[in-house]
Amino acid sequence: MDDRTRYEAVSSRDARFDGAFFFAVVTTGIYCRPSCPAVTPKRANVRFYPTAAAAQAGGFRACRRCRPDAVPGSAEWDVRADVVGRAMRLIGDGVVDREGVPGLAGRLGYSARQVQRQLTAELGAGPVALARAQRSHTARVLLQTTPLPVTEIAFAAGFASVRQFNDTIRQIYARTPSALRAEAGTGLGGGRREGLRAGIPLRLAHRGPYATGALFDLLAAEAVARIEEVAGTPGSRTYRRTLRLPYGSGLASLDEASPGGPWLEARIQLTDLRDLTTAVQRVRRLFDLDADPYAVDEALAADRRLAPLVAARPGLRSPGAADPEEAAVRTLVGRAAAGELVERHGKALDVPCGGLTHLFPEPDVLAGSAEDPALRALATALADGRLRLDAGADRDEAEETLLALPGMDRPTAALIRIRALGDPDVDPYGTPGAERWRPWRSYAVRHLETAGAAEAAALS
Repeated sequence: MDDRTRYEAVSSRDARFDGAFFFAVVTTGIYCRPSCPAVTPKRANVRFYPTAAAAQAGGFRACRRCRPDAVPGSAEWDVRADVVGRAMRLIGDGVVDREGVPGLAGRLGYSARQVQRQLTAELGAGPVALARAQRSHTARVLLQTTPLPVTEIAFAAGFASVRQFNDTIRQIYARTPSALRAEAGTGLGGGRREGLRAGIPLRLAHRGPYATGALFDLLAAEAVARIEEVAGTPGSRTYRRTLRLPYGSGLASLDEASPGGPWLEARIQLTDLRDLTTAVQRVRRLFDLDADPYAVDEALAADRRLAPLVAARPGLRSPGAADPEEAAVRTLVGRAAAGELVERHGKALDVPCGGLTHLFPEPDVLAGSAEDPALRALATALADGRLRLDAGADRDEAEETLLALPGMDRPTAALIRIRALGDPDVDPYGTPGAERWRPWRSYAVRHLETAGAAEAAALS
């Protein structure tokens, strides 16, 4: 897009571009999402930025009306396999907060200076600024949805000090943390323990149509007892699962029905609030919430075979994984065997919640106990770091490592690439003519599988 096209999107308040770019108004000092309902500013007063962090670095504060920090992430970062795309996925997963810029650079295989230079050149902000923007959003969510003291929120969001937290909130939102909390008008109360037990209510934004029913059908069909469950009737189901996180464990709950806007209603319970950002990003990857359904559907609808499938299920998603290592193991062994692994080797939750009682076993546990040679080889490669499936992993390198493992065939490795690594352009089955579906072959495969499952259900 050029600036003329961006301004047209702003003038028409086109929500398709929320998260793809941000615009700032020099006369007000405010930056917004493209769909902001405020009066469209004059073109001469508008500046465009690729990220919220870049707008903040330019001295602009977030709009109170459109809340530009709450938009879906750019679909570009899920698609791109270069260092910038990989870095953005890792920053979203909280790596900079946990390991600093050197840790981010080490995972990418570049020097810290190279990463800084590439991100700044393309996105207008370096890794520290990008992580800072993410921390401020996490802080706002905690301020407005939990009764936790401001001091605890500052450190839970990843800030190094309360002073840094206060200065950042005032700079980005032009309000104090206390004012942000009062503005929410939620009447928070009940104390710290009750607030944590109830979980943090969230609205996880997405852009465009979302074929929620098809995704919940898939999650229900794949659910592994003790770590996942889908309850309710079609149209009003709730998906719940356990999460293994850097500082502790968590539970995520998402509702199929989301009346009132382009989002999924969610609730996340955590043993350590520092995991909030990571938990949200992993759930977003599982539900493919940062996808651009307009681009996907337009491309696939041009194919005669797929056109009726796209028309029947606009916004069909290609789900990823909340835990990529778990996804790899489950893809290899299947649902039934995965359930046995949970029962035999899964770690029990300190406080079970209904049918959710365990975390999926970690690779090092499976490496030392698995009887299946193929599973033992996969778990060992994950445990010793030879195989990386984190948010910033190089997809080609990961697939090469997978194919070198005993007992691993090409379709299974490709399926792991789709789910664990979130690759949007994979055809595991060698479908004739699949090249014309690039760069969205994973979505095309999902359409074919979903249509096939619907036909089978109708015949049974």
